[in-house]
Amino acid sequence: MTLYDQKQLNKILAEKFGIKNIMRVPRLVSVSVNAGIGRLAGDKGLIEKVAKDLSKITGQKAIVTKSRKSISAFKLRENMPVGVAATLRGKKAEDLVIKIINITLPRLRDFSGIKRTSLDGHGNLSIGFKEQVFFPEIRFEEVDKSFGLQVNIKTSAKNDEEAIGFFEALGLPFKKEVKNG
Repeated sequence: MTLYDQKQLNKILAEKFGIKNIMRVPRLVSVSVNAGIGRLAGDKGLIEKVAKDLSKITGQKAIVTKSRKSISAFKLRENMPVGVAATLRGKKAEDLVIKIINITLPRLRDFSGIKRTSLDGHGNLSIGFKEQVFFPEIRFEEVDKSFGLQVNIKTSAKNDEEAIGFFEALGLPFKKEVKNG
């Protein structure tokens, strides 16, 4: 169940940006969640635990990504595990974004909003989390090793202004811009 009405959201955004065609209104395309496991690459059991935790967070089986080539400076060999990832679309993506906005971000210590520089210029947002324990599915007592993860939210917005309007309509808090002088 989503906590927002797509028709109401479309109406608000179309009015705000002066969009006449409702299909042109920014919408959520996909959410990808990634965790790098470079320091854990040698321990197969920990890699499986990271994949299990990421699967709990996303509600979808996470895959272990492997290196494509060897790089001796990083002690990296071909086909060595380097990360864990899951990509969500549709209702699962919407539910994860709503969970991040309403549950996960308020659990962060000293959270004052998302930086506007987290947008990439094409309407996509990247949010980094230092630990997986901020998500309600992860029990702090069961965590052996903490790991950081990156959440990338892809929208159909053409620029950052439309994306900010979309995310603000969803309820995502952005940091207030301070003007000097």
